[in-house]
Amino acid sequence: MTKLCIVGSGFLGTQIGALSARNGYTVSMHDVSEKAFDVSKSSVEEYIQEWISKEEINQDQIDEIKKRISYTTSLPEAVKDADIVIEAVVEQLDIKREVFRELDKLCKPDVIICSNSSSIKISHIEDATKHPERVLNMHFYGYPWRRSVLELMKGSYTTDEAIEKARAYSHSIDVYPLMVLKESTGFIFNRVWRAIKKECLTVADTGVADFMDVDRAWMSLYKTDIGPFGMMDRVGLDVVRDIEMVYYRESGEKRDKPPKILLDKIKQGDLGVKTGKGFYKYPDPEYSKPEWLHGK
Repeated sequence: MTKLCIVGSGFLGTQIGALSARNGYTVSMHDVSEKAFDVSKSSVEEYIQEWISKEEINQDQIDEIKKRISYTTSLPEAVKDADIVIEAVVEQLDIKREVFRELDKLCKPDVIICSNSSSIKISHIEDATKHPERVLNMHFYGYPWRRSVLELMKGSYTTDEAIEKARAYSHSIDVYPLMVLKESTGFIFNRVWRAIKKECLTVADTGVADFMDVDRAWMSLYKTDIGPFGMMDRVGLDVVRDIEMVYYRESGEKRDKPPKILLDKIKQGDLGVKTGKGFYKYPDPEYSKPEWLHGK
């Protein structure tokens, strides 16, 4: 496998593409709007500078990495000669199904098509294709070169051969593939993280504690530089809502409905880092100040 296509050049799509280019892949980034490419290119520059500062790459590699990445709004052009395609569009089932429907038409039968969905099972998407045997979930975590793991999960018809191709790709970019042995909404980590995230939202929504003190508790206990509400801001509160809606539609239970505190933020247009305000204000959130942890 030498060429990778990423459909969706957002936060994670760009990171997957940049890491793959760093490891020698020719990467074609696709998006429906050229405006998204400016942000993506800026992010690639940021990641490259991080790798340089940590001596993970040298100056001579910079131009080669950038040359391996191309951008296009044409899906047929993006997938041409691709050996593997990774869908990284918004967390909405109808949109993902439409993307897979188009990819199935454009890609040769031996090309594996993966969804980077953080919650939606591939079995909810697979019947939009004529070749369900080559589709699967491949869920990356943010900044995969730091975490160095991803999650692989079969659908109803995914072949062992498709999984082995996905495993081979994962190892080739120095990311270890974690196998989800049984279909699960949210896979491994996000299923655990969802319980934490949902309870944090509920604690703040019901007035048990201020969201900042929830983050202070988490950051103090686990010695992290960001808490659950800061992490939700980073992901995007609209994305958090879309993920919560996956669980709510699946169960139909009131307790799984996104909490009001989250919906109110979204209604106000406060989506997190990408809009400059979510639970915190950016680019200099309160939690980034050392004295904030102690209420100062």
